[in-house]
Amino acid sequence: MRSKLVTIITAACVGTYALAANTGGEMASHNQHTMQTLQMTVLSEAGNDAFGTIQEVISKLNNDPNTDWSKVNLEKLRKHLVDMNNMTLHIEVISQVDIEDGLEVIVKPITESSKKTLNRVFRVHPSQLKMETGWDMTVKADNEKYILRITTVNKRDVSKIRGLGYIGLMAYGAHHQKHHWDMARGEDPHKMSH
Repeated sequence: MRSKLVTIITAACVGTYALAANTGGEMASHNQHTMQTLQMTVLSEAGNDAFGTIQEVISKLNNDPNTDWSKVNLEKLRKHLVDMNNMTLHIEVISQVDIEDGLEVIVKPITESSKKTLNRVFRVHPSQLKMETGWDMTVKADNEKYILRITTVNKRDVSKIRGLGYIGLMAYGAHHQKHHWDMARGEDPHKMSH
């Protein structure tokens, strides 16, 4: 998407330069300099993944004539992306052990913020995983740790569950993108997903 933006900007500058070249040397020189500057300074990365996700959402909202800006809630999306960062980077995976028909995982939050995140995420993720895969996920709090048991009746999926491990099971499925889009537009993403 960002590379398309660079291509569009570059094409616009080239077109402007060509027009200016026919109307006066000074303007042509200025536009050539502008085009060269854009090609040298327009970056493709937004800075970090959360910022990039929000930029992508803004672009799509701007391009959608049906966007109801009175309902847009990017702060809610930002907080959710903080939760995703917490459950990915601010936890310790203590163990991942094969069990009959699946996997047992023990995780521990390493910050107070990540503890709150896991409490929120583990309330909703098991039902989402069940809906998308048919797999069963149970979560038990044990002091500062959480014990996750993920099992399936489909023997062909057992090795998949084990291979995915904690983070793969948390990231599995394509519901995250729709969830983020609904959240940004001020809709309740829990109606159809988590």
